Amino acid sequence: MSSRIGAVMLLIFLFFQIFSVSALTNGFDGAALQALKAEWTKPPSSWDGDDPCGTSWVGITCISDRVVSISLGNLNVEGKLSGDIAALSELQILDLSYNTGLTGPLPPNIGETKKLKNFHFGKNKLSGHIPENLFSSKMTLIHVLFDGNQFTGKIPDTLSLVKTLTVLRLDRNKLTGNIPTSLNNLTSLQELRMEGIKLNGSIPNSFFSPAQLQTVILKKNQIDSTLDFGASFSNQLEFVNLQYNNIDVYKQPSSNTRIQVMLADNPVCQELGNRPSYCSAIQPNTSYSTIPPACLPCDQGREASPSCRCAHPITGTLYFGSPSFSGLFNSTNFEILQKAIADFFKKLSYPVDSVAIRNIRDNATDHQLLIDLLVFPLGTESFNESGMSLVNFAFSNQTYKPPPRFGPYVFRANPYNQFSDRGGSSSSNMGIIIGAAVGAVVLLLLLTLAGVYALRQRKRADRATDQNNPFAKWNTSKSSTDAPQLMGAKAFTFEELKKCTENFSEANDVGGGGYGKVYRGILPSGQLIAIKRAQQGSLQGGLEFKTEIELLSRVHHKNVVRLLGFCFDRSEQMLVYEYIPNGSLRDSLSGKSGIRLDWTRRLKIALGSGKGLAYLHELADPPIIHRDIKSNNILLDENLTAKVADFGLSKIVGDPEKTHVTTQVKGTMGYLDPEYYMTNQLTEKSDVYGFGVVMLELLTGKSPIERGKYVVREVKTKMNKSRSLYDLQELMDTTIIASSSNLKGFEKYVDLALRCVEEEGVNRPSMGEVVKEIENIMQLAGLNPNVDSASSSRTYEEAIKGSGDPYGKDSFEYSGNFPASKLEPQ
Repeated sequence: MSSRIGAVMLLIFLFFQIFSVSALTNGFDGAALQALKAEWTKPPSSWDGDDPCGTSWVGITCISDRVVSISLGNLNVEGKLSGDIAALSELQILDLSYNTGLTGPLPPNIGETKKLKNFHFGKNKLSGHIPENLFSSKMTLIHVLFDGNQFTGKIPDTLSLVKTLTVLRLDRNKLTGNIPTSLNNLTSLQELRMEGIKLNGSIPNSFFSPAQLQTVILKKNQIDSTLDFGASFSNQLEFVNLQYNNIDVYKQPSSNTRIQVMLADNPVCQELGNRPSYCSAIQPNTSYSTIPPACLPCDQGREASPSCRCAHPITGTLYFGSPSFSGLFNSTNFEILQKAIADFFKKLSYPVDSVAIRNIRDNATDHQLLIDLLVFPLGTESFNESGMSLVNFAFSNQTYKPPPRFGPYVFRANPYNQFSDRGGSSSSNMGIIIGAAVGAVVLLLLLTLAGVYALRQRKRADRATDQNNPFAKWNTSKSSTDAPQLMGAKAFTFEELKKCTENFSEANDVGGGGYGKVYRGILPSGQLIAIKRAQQGSLQGGLEFKTEIELLSRVHHKNVVRLLGFCFDRSEQMLVYEYIPNGSLRDSLSGKSGIRLDWTRRLKIALGSGKGLAYLHELADPPIIHRDIKSNNILLDENLTAKVADFGLSKIVGDPEKTHVTTQVKGTMGYLDPEYYMTNQLTEKSDVYGFGVVMLELLTGKSPIERGKYVVREVKTKMNKSRSLYDLQELMDTTIIASSSNLKGFEKYVDLALRCVEEEGVNRPSMGEVVKEIENIMQLAGLNPNVDSASSSRTYEEAIKGSGDPYGKDSFEYSGNFPASKLEPQ
């Protein structure tokens, strides 16, 4: 009878194994995790295969094909964080705490994961500033745990935008500055810990007013002046610790409260004769332990459990800041704690055999109750990575709540290096025995389904490779004629580009910048190309590079530099563009190129570059904000047709309802929109500002900032509308005056340029409006904007109202599976 049941169970197991192959990890999520793994020098050992959801990567939890949780606490992960985490749009839990090998800065775009609720980075070695744009009002964060890192700078004010936040921990960092007054806007906040981060100044008014606030720990700072709870402090407030500060006055609440205040080692306590309770410390130490003393010693670094079984437990220390009991020698309290922790793990069926506590003591420096905790594995000598992740998260997420008499706590785990093998257990061995007993039946089933299984496995592997490796099918190792084209963009091999640039010779080096160098090359067909080669420090993740290529390959306009191809080969990232022979507009204005630009040519260049920018804003799908419009990024071809170039900083506006993108400020001084600089909110009007500066450059021939003078301010100061040419002759480029007898439309041109550089974006025209104005100015000057080598063959108005958008959505579908409405390359 039992053998029949075993056979049936095995058949059911095989059935689900065979047909579960279609449950792949989402392409975005798989690629993001692969990129994260590539950034880590020591990822979890079980992160193998191409399907994180399907092959049970440790710490990864999925719902359907979407990753909703990354929980890798205390798994000895080493490396840096990758911005690709932002692609995990369904992620709710990110717990990387207690991995002291995690270093480097926090990628600011992690804040784009709007569903994230748990942000646990405690006790790592992350550094740098906490980015302002990491937080926004659209987030639903509950926990932000950044304790025990090396963050510097000030606490970002944007934290106050996250109204759902219940626990905020910034303790044990290198932050500085005052306590942000905006923190009292965190209406859901229950626990705030910011000890040991060099805060100074006084405690803001209404700081204790959030209705849910229970615990505040600000010890070991430089906070001075008066501690005054005010009249509107939270009626939930239980514990406030301000030890080791400079508090010299304490105004106790007038009403009876249950708040336990700790002010030891402040001036207010040093000056008092009879020490009140808020100046007292916890009582002496005790060596109490719940491990029986009669247990035999264990060898090989193992510990004895309460049942005297030797194993490798998870160990760490519980820190309690405000226990309500007064005696450390009352063993009942600690027996209750041990039982509560054990019952918690048993109720949730965690792989925990038992727990023990020992070495109960008072930290004389911090006046805290410290208890060492040991959590023993169930059925084995060691935890595997999955079990470690579960136990750690229960404490870091505060899923486990201690008995009320112990109050709030923190658990600091010790490193764990005794992971058990991930191999089969006794149950899997039993499965083999049962399989052997019913071998004939299983063999028959497998013969019947072998074809289906093989087919599905092949499809599964192909789809996983295609989704998780963006370049898997873009095989640049073969002849480039075999590589598929992407919206007209061709895949080049490294050898091809090396050959056409004569081994990237210095003679073919035509410039460069922060991204890398630009080389001139000649294809076998004789076509000139420009190759933008990323230097090592500027390399993107594979997904980011693929995203940029897909974006650039969709942009097709006469006044925008065209992408011809790319190279993703031998750890190189290169973009191949059409070669623009006459260099940049700045080269011509400065005299470097030898090209003289009269008034007519300058109007044509303004119109052409304006049309290119208007296309990016209004006709490209999705719309694109350039973010670095300047004369160096407007190139002139053999006919002096203007082409907008360099999308290295560009930003996509993916949401049609969204009027701006919040982003770290990037751009070039002199062209930078002051509103964008002040608010970090990027809009199309930021590009309009930069274009207005370029228009004034065309007028004056000068760089925007020369010898401490800013062209916008100089024009506004000098301008006199009652006089001819607005009395700007002194500022005008002498080439215009010498070569142009007809300056009709000059005044309207200046008016338009100054409208573009208005302080507030709302007062600036759109690029579509700018283009139509320039077309009108050209007509005033006796020029036909429709017959112009430096512009398209139709007016901007006709392009909008014509028989269809030649660069519309239907013409530029992505070749991959990335939804256009959500694509935001960094």
